[in-house]
Amino acid sequence: MSMPISTFQATLTQLAELLIEQFPDQCNKQLYKDVIDQQQDLNTPIGRLVQAIAMSDFVVEIFKKQPHFLWECWQTSPSLSDCENYTSRLTLILNTVTDETGLYKALRQFRNREMVKLSFCQSLNLGTVEEIFIRLSQLAEACIICARDWLYKQACADWGTPVDEQGHPQQLYILGMGKLGGFELNFSSDIDLIFTYPANGETVGARKPMENQKFFMRLGQKLINALDEFTVDGFVYRTDMRLRPFGESGALALSFNGMETYYQEQGRDWERYAMIKGRILGADEQDPNIKTLRQLLRPFVYRRYIDFSVIQSLREMKHKIEREIRRRGLVDNIKLGAGGIREIEFIVQVFQLIRGGREIALQKHELLKLLPEIEKLGLISAEQHQDLMQAYLFLRRVENVLQAIDDKQTQLLPSKELDQLRLVEATKCFTLWDKNHQSIEIHYPITDWQSFYHILQQHQQKVRSVFQNLIGQDEESEQDSKENEWRDFLDSHIEQNELSDILIQQGIGENEREELIHKLEAFRSSVKLRSIGIRGREVLAQLLPNLLLQIFSHAEYRTLLPRMLNIVEKILTRTTYLELLLENPQALTQLIELCAKSQLIAEQVAQHPILLDELLDPKALLDLPSYENYPSELQQYLLRLPEDDDEQFITALRQFKQATLLRVAAADILGVLPVMKVSDHLTFLAEAIIHAVVNLAWQQVTARFGKPEHLQDNQTGFLVVGYGKLGGIELGYRSDLDLVFLYDGTHQGQTIGGKKTIDNSQFYLRLAQKIISIFSMNTSAGILYEVDMRLRPSGNAGPLSCSFKAFEDYQMNEAWTWEKQSLVRSRAVYGEPALRAQFNEIRTKILSTSRDLQTLKIDVREMREKMYEHLANTNPDQFNIKKDHGGITDIEFIAQYLVLAHAPENPALAYWSDNVRIFDVMAEHHIISLEHAETLKNCYTNLRNKIHHLNLLGAPSIISSNEVTKERQFIDDVWNTLFTD
Repeated sequence: MSMPISTFQATLTQLAELLIEQFPDQCNKQLYKDVIDQQQDLNTPIGRLVQAIAMSDFVVEIFKKQPHFLWECWQTSPSLSDCENYTSRLTLILNTVTDETGLYKALRQFRNREMVKLSFCQSLNLGTVEEIFIRLSQLAEACIICARDWLYKQACADWGTPVDEQGHPQQLYILGMGKLGGFELNFSSDIDLIFTYPANGETVGARKPMENQKFFMRLGQKLINALDEFTVDGFVYRTDMRLRPFGESGALALSFNGMETYYQEQGRDWERYAMIKGRILGADEQDPNIKTLRQLLRPFVYRRYIDFSVIQSLREMKHKIEREIRRRGLVDNIKLGAGGIREIEFIVQVFQLIRGGREIALQKHELLKLLPEIEKLGLISAEQHQDLMQAYLFLRRVENVLQAIDDKQTQLLPSKELDQLRLVEATKCFTLWDKNHQSIEIHYPITDWQSFYHILQQHQQKVRSVFQNLIGQDEESEQDSKENEWRDFLDSHIEQNELSDILIQQGIGENEREELIHKLEAFRSSVKLRSIGIRGREVLAQLLPNLLLQIFSHAEYRTLLPRMLNIVEKILTRTTYLELLLENPQALTQLIELCAKSQLIAEQVAQHPILLDELLDPKALLDLPSYENYPSELQQYLLRLPEDDDEQFITALRQFKQATLLRVAAADILGVLPVMKVSDHLTFLAEAIIHAVVNLAWQQVTARFGKPEHLQDNQTGFLVVGYGKLGGIELGYRSDLDLVFLYDGTHQGQTIGGKKTIDNSQFYLRLAQKIISIFSMNTSAGILYEVDMRLRPSGNAGPLSCSFKAFEDYQMNEAWTWEKQSLVRSRAVYGEPALRAQFNEIRTKILSTSRDLQTLKIDVREMREKMYEHLANTNPDQFNIKKDHGGITDIEFIAQYLVLAHAPENPALAYWSDNVRIFDVMAEHHIISLEHAETLKNCYTNLRNKIHHLNLLGAPSIISSNEVTKERQFIDDVWNTLFTD
């Protein structure tokens, strides 16, 4: 139901009476009686005061804070002639200010008084719509420039005066953007600013010089605080600096050269769009720097030719507007909604961008001055010109009245009945300029909210019609209803509540949304900080919507989101990889699937983006080489490298390892490989790399020292023994390499053929050092493998390489039981056949040596308990698969014990180094039952499988204590049978 106009007027009058009653100290009884008598008469100051108060709560708040100002308005109400000469009047006030506290107070009180005057003029139709927003813009400009000048003097006194190389003083220049730049400011607009200064240099006149940029950045921050900070007197203007070069990540102030370089090399279409409104505030036309700055910016904004190339990007801006309308449900938003103010601005600026370089008449800031020029050029019809102008002025009138109610930045039609009545009163009749710049009254048939809304919709429909006709349609428009909601994700104007709405549409629950939004916002902030180039941003803007859609359509979206965003962050500056994912949808889908199931893959791809190439062919991704072919595969990979480039060789080894690891993990995740085969591939991959590393080290060491003189061609006299998981053919994704280096020490002598001669033992020591160095070298592709040498004779105290004889003597006479246990899981992984055979003989001899079984049991049991005390998990609700009782280590100790206990009777039992075949051979020789052997093998492979998959997920080898209880119980039973006295 709408309120009758008579009731509306009575409501406004009652409101004004109640508000004026709040000022008893300033209003004696006679004056209050005058209010009652004169409130309907707009020809008296009191009548006009009542009307102005009734239209704006903001006016009342200022009167409360500045009652003396109320008294002035009581006696003589303001007129438009009082709303002039802002700069000179404010300068006089600030000349009496001595500190920043006084500056803050003076600026706020001045701004608020002048805004009240303009509210009076608007409410009483004492000025046209155009005059009001021009005065609002002039007021803002005066506050900004006067505050700058006051702060500049203080800054020069404190830090010295900034000068260029010729000693000329430097000033801070301020570009007013948006509505401020176009003299079209609203009652409660944010102000968009960009700070710049002419040239780099240093300050002079202070105790310590300061770089100009630092000076102006500090000055700029002080100016922002002076305008933006909220005090007891309110604020001056909310200040937005995000339009500056590089946005929030950019310097607060840039030199002219810095600005020019940025806009030439990185300026984007939306920045051209924004810069159309860019105006130098407080410009002194006698200042040569003003002309320089304008000439610097003009080529970026206005092309010398008719710039039809911008049409597609403008069309994309149009779609962005439409998507925002749908996404935010902007039905009653007079600025952003369909047919709103922004569409009118967009229409005008399209023609400026396309033709402004050739048509000087279009190089203006004010929209209302541009519309007739666009009509003159035949770009719009006279009817379209009138429709756009009338709609613009009506919408701007509504916008300013809305914002003057409570000094709040809003473009949303009110739901409160009182505020609706205020709009009705304000729009039924107001003044405009005609084409001769004369004031005329415009009357609308508005009597209530429904009639107001009908007039508003008529204007919006006309704007929408022009907007659609001029910008045109394309295929995307036909699919608008199915638009990917993530399309504008990188747009900094998308707020958290909008992200939340998108997640709701994706079916994401309330408990998860906050965490996801935090991750999305962090990623967006990171992108802003990176310099990724124009092409990179274009590709990223196309890639992200599809990526985010796929992520949130996946069951594992919570873990998948940070993994994928991390990968994208790592390749932000490498546009080629962004394009690879954009142009190869199957590669993107494959990557998403792999990363959903594997933290390891996600980390590897993020650290080494070259791995993305592996995703291009899904069949090749899963086509792993046979075990014996790893050396030849590696050789083929290395053939593409230039000769004698050791650094590239080492990097290529790492890349080959990472690419193969990715392929093995993919086959594992997709169920192509069982756990035993995964370990086989990882082990033989490591062996191939060990061969390549030893050969490279051999080349480097022999190039300097020659080689031992007793060696024949193709001999090295050197053996690498793999222990632990490498020796047991059980490598995992994150396994290191336990290595021992042996050499043939039967020939005493020296090296020959090198630049320097050393004895043989020193040669093999240098070779071992070089091998470890190559493995550990950290390149752009990471390290190759962590190498652990602690299992060599005497551990860390022993030499890095030792002779076969020394190794045998140590193992026979000095080695602890745990070292013999380790020897069970050892095998030769590099070396000539004769040396391999020699090692196998030594190994078998040591493992087959007679030993006291009771002592062996005690040693194995005590070592296990010691490991458990130091390494096992202490949480009773968790189970460490590797280290806790009933886990992997127990199974390994059982296998090692069985070999050490029974190989003296049958040396054939010492042949194998892997646990599975150890249990097989034990069953063959009836040391344990076949049933126990099979169960131990199943327990072992099941537990290893869990560790593999936890590794892929990037998780520790820990599960709930409620899991694998049968396996643990069986292993405990076997352990107790073997080791309990």
